[in-house]
Amino acid sequence: MDVQQVLIEQVNDDIPSLSMSERLKISNQKKNIFLLKRGIWLYFLLLIFEGGLRKWILPALASPILIIRDPLAIWLLIVAWRSGIYIFNRYVVLMYIVSIIALFSAIFLGHGNFFVAVFGVRTLIVHFPVIFIIGKVFDRDDVLKMGKFIIWLTLPMTVLLFLQFNSPQSAFVNRGVGGDVEGAGFSGALGFFRPPGTFSFTNGTALFYSLSACFVLFFWLGPRQYLNRVLLICASFAVLAAIPLSISRTLFFSILITLFFIVLAILKRRRSIVQIILITFVLSAGFLALVQLKSFQTATSAFTTRFSDASDSEGGIKGTVQKRIVGTLIGAITDNQKLPFFGYGIGMGTNVGSVLLTGKNQFLVAETEWGRLIGEMGIVMGLIVIIIRLTITAKIAIASYRQLSIGDFLPWILLSYCAITLPQSQWAQPTALGFCVFVAGLTIASLRIPQKQIIQNG
Repeated sequence: MDVQQVLIEQVNDDIPSLSMSERLKISNQKKNIFLLKRGIWLYFLLLIFEGGLRKWILPALASPILIIRDPLAIWLLIVAWRSGIYIFNRYVVLMYIVSIIALFSAIFLGHGNFFVAVFGVRTLIVHFPVIFIIGKVFDRDDVLKMGKFIIWLTLPMTVLLFLQFNSPQSAFVNRGVGGDVEGAGFSGALGFFRPPGTFSFTNGTALFYSLSACFVLFFWLGPRQYLNRVLLICASFAVLAAIPLSISRTLFFSILITLFFIVLAILKRRRSIVQIILITFVLSAGFLALVQLKSFQTATSAFTTRFSDASDSEGGIKGTVQKRIVGTLIGAITDNQKLPFFGYGIGMGTNVGSVLLTGKNQFLVAETEWGRLIGEMGIVMGLIVIIIRLTITAKIAIASYRQLSIGDFLPWILLSYCAITLPQSQWAQPTALGFCVFVAGLTIASLRIPQKQIIQNG
């Protein structure tokens, strides 16, 4: 029996009074939603394993695989439109208007390269709406299923991280994009390189484990039936081990922010004080156990050295915060005072754009996301895109806080990651773009209670 027939029978059982045409229409919509959910899962899997395809499996196709999620995102948009799922809200419409203006201004007033402009504008017109597709199609149950899968995925990912950290850059596990034998690791400390995991670049490691940490901490706070405790303990160890193995300050700060959000949640919902004590005990025990291992001690030394050296160059923790957060928007504006009104052209600030325009991989506009947006599109359009991202983040934050007020921690914990990535994640980099879109969509979806639960609770 095919999926279509099963869906028609489900509709017949649920609403027997409908006509055959109405039943067929509803079954078609359910089928499309079924396909959209599978498409979202595929979007995530390609996000995780895109780097592996480019490094190990299909290195000769490394360049086209870079945009492997683009056709899928377009397909998601088409199926959502055909299903009557309304995603063209005022944010998407405004982003499309800005994108069209940016596309033509880049071609006729900016860098003048059509392919660079298209590559740059695709993040706004193709991937950005996927946030709302995930938010409309997924619900809380789907988010929890995804969270459980991520928990399982954390275990082999940490094993891979361990092998990459302790292997030379010439080893197969450290192959770079296109099979580069010089390795994919990025400068770390004490002669060790930051491992990229299954990703093309090392930022994927920090992005993945930041999301993993959110689900690990949520499942510790949730009821026992959510996840097997043995698996949860193993995943907790894996996330802890990933912090020094990754040699990533970004991951460290991201997990600290999530823990801070949990403390705020506990202060509001004091009944969960037992869970926070349990989390503290497990994390402390896990750290004490890991610190006994020589390889972990080596990784910890590399991480602390990297942390100390980088902090000193930025003026300590305070300087790091000011440079990475407070100074980002100010610098984006002050550094572009002599910028043309329409900017230098969308796409120019991406790695692909720089290679197509100059033949070299370099920063042609700015290293920071907000600086790139303003540099590419000008002060007015760049600020519009930034404000759209900040406004959506604020709306998600308000909704998540309301859910926290009724005892639902999931949106609030995901917000701890979403609130950092959605406003200023570097959309010029495909992995960062993918995680930003996916996490924002998951956070919105976590606010949607499944219909069957509403009926049961009602």
